[in-house]
Amino acid sequence: MKIHHRHTDAVVFESEAASVSELVVEAVRLRANLGYADLSYADLSYANLIGANLIGANLSYADLSYANLIGANLIGANLIGANLIGANLIGADLSYADLSYANLIGANLSGANLSGANLGKQTKGDQ
Repeated sequence: MKIHHRHTDAVVFESEAASVSELVVEAVRLRANLGYADLSYADLSYANLIGANLIGANLSYADLSYANLIGANLIGANLIGANLIGANLIGADLSYADLSYANLIGANLSGANLSGANLGKQTKGDQ
C-alpha cells in the first residue's frame, strides 16, 4: 500500500501493510514524514498516532475516533468532516487546521494549540 502527497501524488510512504490504518501506524512508528499526505476518508479509528507529523495532511472525512494523537503535529491539516469522537489530542498542534464540520464529541483537547484554526460548525455535544 502507498500513501500519496495530497498535491503532487508522489509516494510519501509505502509498505506491505494490509490496511490503511496499519500503513499509517507503521509510518508513524518509523517516524516517517506524513506532511501533506492524502489520508482523506481513511479509517484510522483507535490508531496510535502519538507524535505523528501530519502537517498540511488531508484528513477530510477520516475516521479518527478514539485515535491517540498526543503531541501530533497537525498544523494546517484539513480535518473537514473528520470523526474525532473520543480522540486524544492532548498537546497536539492544530494551529491553522480546518475543523469545519468535524465531530469533536468526547475529544480531549487539553493543551492543544488551536491558534488560527477554523472551528466553525463542528459537533461538540451538550455543553
